[in-house]
Amino acid sequence: MSRVLGLAASGAGGVEDLLPRLIKPAQEGGWTVAVTLTPTAGRWLAETGQLDEIEQATGYPVRVEPRSPSQKSPHPAPSCYLVAPASANFVAKMSLGIADNQALTQVNEAIGTLNLPVIVFPRVNAAHARQPFWTMHIENLKRVGVDLLYGDDVWPLHEPRSAPGRDLPWSAMLDAIEKAVPADR
Repeated sequence: MSRVLGLAASGAGGVEDLLPRLIKPAQEGGWTVAVTLTPTAGRWLAETGQLDEIEQATGYPVRVEPRSPSQKSPHPAPSCYLVAPASANFVAKMSLGIADNQALTQVNEAIGTLNLPVIVFPRVNAAHARQPFWTMHIENLKRVGVDLLYGDDVWPLHEPRSAPGRDLPWSAMLDAIEKAVPADR
């Protein structure tokens, strides 16, 4: 049985490394990868030519815009969703069920689907985490069964460890999808 990773990403630091650090290693682990981006992430990656590179590597169009009702979905049904990186804005909207772009729509639908794991890596800094409603957003996602890759053991929020340029926990993301949908399943 083929494992399909629905990868959703937002305009946050690290999105520029999706292909070499997440997509290709996931493919090497036996995953089919289908990518959906927020409009900001889509614009950033289109400007650098990486959108085309991701489409060539995955064999699927990168979704940014919704399809019309008469169009068939260009992606296979996912076995698991990974949202990485997830900006503070993406996390807040997701926790409230707001689906104002294609990536949020797909992930919010997945949260309501039985036996479809959703894993989220919030790529936030200490200022985002101090925002008074941030804890509520994290708790909302935990309450509905989202697996969060979050905390000082995953991504330290305090300087200088989370300073710009610090490498994202790519291996933790890959481990999480393997745990959610093992190869022998």
